[in-house]
Amino acid sequence: MKTITTTPDLAAFCAEAAKHPYVTVDTEFLRERTYYSKLCLIQLAYNGDGNDDAVLVDPLAEGLDLDPLYALFEDAGVVKVFHAARQDLEIFYVDRGIIPAPLFDTQVAAMVCGFGEQAGYETLVRKIAKASVDKSSRFTDWSRRPLSDAQKAYALADVTHLRVIYEYLAAQLEKTGRKKWVAEEMAVLNDPATYQTDPADAWKRVKTRTSSGKFLSIVRELARFREAYAQARNIPRNRVFKDDAMIEIASTKPASEKDLGRSRLLLREARKGDIAQGILAAVKAGQEVAPEDQPKTDPRREKLQVNPALADLLRVLLKAKADEKNVAQKLIATSSDLDALAGGMRDVPALRGWRKEVFGADALRLCDGQIGLAVKGEKVVTFEIS
Repeated sequence: MKTITTTPDLAAFCAEAAKHPYVTVDTEFLRERTYYSKLCLIQLAYNGDGNDDAVLVDPLAEGLDLDPLYALFEDAGVVKVFHAARQDLEIFYVDRGIIPAPLFDTQVAAMVCGFGEQAGYETLVRKIAKASVDKSSRFTDWSRRPLSDAQKAYALADVTHLRVIYEYLAAQLEKTGRKKWVAEEMAVLNDPATYQTDPADAWKRVKTRTSSGKFLSIVRELARFREAYAQARNIPRNRVFKDDAMIEIASTKPASEKDLGRSRLLLREARKGDIAQGILAAVKAGQEVAPEDQPKTDPRREKLQVNPALADLLRVLLKAKADEKNVAQKLIATSSDLDALAGGMRDVPALRGWRKEVFGADALRLCDGQIGLAVKGEKVVTFEIS
């Protein structure tokens, strides 16, 4: 097992990898105590049978420059293969503003190829590579050095088995004509906006039970402050204050540190100092927002009148179509998509691209009363309604 700790060695490996049609990639990182992930290890392999074509890259090694790796990531002639790629891609985008391309995510491809909802790597190793993953090093602190041989072997297996998985899934997609389905799914992972967190938009991730503009204005300012504070100090946002504390603060509208001291949910460290002052300033700013500038939830969803019987029929249709095409239901449509359709909304992902071909077109016809559902043997089928 070779571990690369110098730039020339990394450049040599990447130059060799560039001669091959694909390279498998994985990372090990820590994020429990930071806002941004701390990259601790990179695993790489190009097509081959053993470990001779795979390496570990130590980004913590003094003087190591990742430029050769980023050049490989930008090489359009080499497919970059990941499993559940989002967090790995975020690390590289935050570090250098680069998204590897062309990109292939085996988790997405596995869902398209009938391996169920969010197929785990261990499942694919077992079913496709006919191997097993040693779990003993799963909870390793990857920032500590030296790494043991067992830890290195565990990490390297994440890219050596991935070669077999990729080749199998790529062949299946070619055989079934579903390459464009995966290509559509890659659009989200290829979009830089996926990895950019604007403090001004942080409030949209906070779950509330009210559509009050005044309330949401305070939530927006609190979320903006928390996100900016966490980013500037590279600490998890929940270390500043948690969502439930934010909702409590937006409801009680504290005006002083004494008021903050009465909070049931606010962390002790947040009741004084910079965080406390930030909270009070955010509450004040939120209260001063003019009505026309207050955030608004989607009015269509607020007034959505879901037909429960139709929603149930759509769920039956979804399962039938997913079973017929051997595709994970969740990849085709979510429960909220189905409720939106049953409530009359038409701007949902299930009505676009390959999803419309597989499910959306018939879902619309079902909503419009043009087709019905019937049981034929063990299958649910559609029939025309004249």
